[in-house]
Amino acid sequence: EDKPGHLFSEESEITLKTGSIPFVSRGGLKLEEAINHFNVDVKGLVMLDAGASTGGFTDCLLQHGAKRVIAVDVGYGQMHWRLRNDPRVTVIEKTNVRYITPSTIQEQPDAAVIDVSFISLKLVIPPVAALLPEKTFIIARI
Repeated sequence: EDKPGHLFSEESEITLKTGSIPFVSRGGLKLEEAINHFNVDVKGLVMLDAGASTGGFTDCLLQHGAKRVIAVDVGYGQMHWRLRNDPRVTVIEKTNVRYITPSTIQEQPDAAVIDVSFISLKLVIPPVAALLPEKTFIIARI
């Protein structure tokens, strides 16, 4: 049985389900599915990752050829160490994406990805869109 809280006898054989993923978190798998489904090309683009957290989306973007990623999160110290030290990644922490401005990020992103918790996309998309060029795209996880 595959349910949390299920009681097993002492004689039960337990096998852990494992599998490596190519990104620092499962978020990368979710973004990769969207990139493939919608045939999105991020090669050579400067991307904004709103709600970056551990960096699953950031990692996915880099592995798909993004030139740079500006990773914004309201939290602190969550970004995976490998990404934090990658010169292609600018980490902006303790920053609510609703209040970012061009001076906050210092470089105009070409497009954006959004994965935020505890806040409506209705509040996040307008300030993110204001940072982007007129013809662009946003991939948002809901």
